[in-house]
Amino acid sequence: MAETVTPKLDKSVFNVEVKNHELLKLAYESYLAEGRQVGAKTLKRGEVRGGGKKPWRQKGTGRARFGSSRNPIWRGGGVAFGPTGSENYAKKITKSAKKVALRQALTLANQAKKITVDEIKLTGKTKDAAKALKDKKLDNKRRILYVVDAKTDAIMRSTNNLPNVEVLSAKYLTVYHILNADTIIVTPPAVEIVNEWLKEGK
Repeated sequence: MAETVTPKLDKSVFNVEVKNHELLKLAYESYLAEGRQVGAKTLKRGEVRGGGKKPWRQKGTGRARFGSSRNPIWRGGGVAFGPTGSENYAKKITKSAKKVALRQALTLANQAKKITVDEIKLTGKTKDAAKALKDKKLDNKRRILYVVDAKTDAIMRSTNNLPNVEVLSAKYLTVYHILNADTIIVTPPAVEIVNEWLKEGK
């Protein structure tokens, strides 16, 4: 039986120059912005109920003229320049820039010795997955990122109830997940996918 060869981490992906962290910051914030929910909404003066009748007549009262009690300067009135509920907080980042940021994040993780090329045998049982992590002395890690070539039912059933483990398909790697992980386990097939996807010139 032929011996399985563990793929190497491509230097153009896992060992690039990181001049500054501005691009990493943009990619990190871009991921968070994509998942941001817009729930805040205020009513403008035209949306507040009531206020149809003029509070007092135009002249002769000695007071300032007013047309509606729903004016923003009145208590109970509308809100000027408040959130509308349709705000877009997304931050633009090009595909090529995102790849550069991913290479930089993987480089930093590799330099910190956070990345391991390995495969955890998962049977679909949580206790087996927990034992496998303990055998590899990873059970004390707070955030483990397990990168696979494709999610399977057995993988998800094994890890769903492990709060410190997050499973991610290689093609869905993000700067956010890489930077937040305490340790990153990448399966051999996933390494090949990442090498092919992110190597320079692609």
